[in-house]
Amino acid sequence: MKNTGTLKVTTPTEREIVLTRVFDAPRRMVFDAFTKPELLKRWFGPRGWELVVCDIDLRVGGTFRFLLRGPDGRDMGMRGVYREVTPPERSVHMESFDDYPGESQVTTLLVEQGGRTTMTATVLYPSQEIRDIVIRMGMEHGAAESYDKLAELLNSAAAPLSGQEAART
Repeated sequence: MKNTGTLKVTTPTEREIVLTRVFDAPRRMVFDAFTKPELLKRWFGPRGWELVVCDIDLRVGGTFRFLLRGPDGRDMGMRGVYREVTPPERSVHMESFDDYPGESQVTTLLVEQGGRTTMTATVLYPSQEIRDIVIRMGMEHGAAESYDKLAELLNSAAAPLSGQEAART
């Protein structure tokens, strides 16, 4: 796994990681891909990993639970609580992993310009130590690969994300 250069990763403060990626799709499509289980299951996680559990209660105070299964059969679980949901432009949620310390706050902003959407996800960790552990464990590369899969989905004619189909969901 590696970051192919499509994902910009910065550490503006000692407790934050900021991920920025431009998708060639309207922000409603991107927001739906981040919040609808049937779409998340098609892209979330690095290549070779499968999202086997994807439960989402998308409302303030609602929760989510994800379970990724790796090609070696190893599971990685995560859960969280939504603090803010403003479709299709912003969400804030708390996030924790089953096997890693601490809880982080993730603020995702989607800004559309000319039919393209810039996603900026700011992850605030409880300490610099935890942020640095996440960096060492390869979060950048896993995220980059996952977002590459999302870009492929958004560009795919098979993605039921636009027009009248999106209005019905």
